[in-house]
Amino acid sequence: MKGNPFNEPMALENCALHWSEKEGLTAAEETARSDPFLFETHAAFREMVLQTGFSCIGAKAAFHDRAYGFATYSILGSTQSTAGLCRDLYHFAQSEIVRQSEYATLVTVFRNPLDIDEPTFEQLLWEQLFELHTADKAHFAWDSSVSADPGDPQFSFSFAGCAFYVIGMHDRSSRIARRFPWPALIFNPHEQFERLRTDGKWKKMQKAIRAREMILQGSVNPMLSDFGEQSEARQYSGRPVAEDWTPPMPNGGGKCPFH
Repeated sequence: MKGNPFNEPMALENCALHWSEKEGLTAAEETARSDPFLFETHAAFREMVLQTGFSCIGAKAAFHDRAYGFATYSILGSTQSTAGLCRDLYHFAQSEIVRQSEYATLVTVFRNPLDIDEPTFEQLLWEQLFELHTADKAHFAWDSSVSADPGDPQFSFSFAGCAFYVIGMHDRSSRIARRFPWPALIFNPHEQFERLRTDGKWKKMQKAIRAREMILQGSVNPMLSDFGEQSEARQYSGRPVAEDWTPPMPNGGGKCPFH
């Protein structure tokens, strides 16, 4: 992609962004990897989202409208995956889909690790976000519309100057709607949630999601809250966390790299 600052050889070797078209998936650029794993996981993810009982109606809308990107990588948090994901996430952030759709989303799936518990997945999720930020801060400032402090109620993850709400999924999640056979990170532009609130659609959508959660699991996800009430960072992994929770720092460090 012209103008993409993530042009090092490792990024070009590991980028895998595809767009959804009527004919199936189409590579976003010539260098994007296409392999059987990408098409297998896309079919599985699409089937999951479009089944009747799936609770996230925003994801359903994105898939019905084909307003999403899809990519696969090797290992969650690895150097190779980070390089490819940087390139793809920048490409997605600059795309027409993000500018034009109410429900744009980027689905990223990783081959490994499998069969990990919730604390381990949470650790890897945050290591991946920290690695993305380390690469990103050489080119972009944090989105000024949100906070860089994961403890702040105004926090949202930022990449390429664009705020994202991140959803983690894996095969051992305690929330049924967050279960997927492979580790996955879903990036949703924060701006579209603000547009839905401004248009008066968010409360109706939230009510519908919670009603579906009750049918699917018998309870509403206790971590869900409106933006500005509690930090959305608490919601990213899907794991229930205590009031004094803070993101697990990379390498056991005590200072958040986002600050």
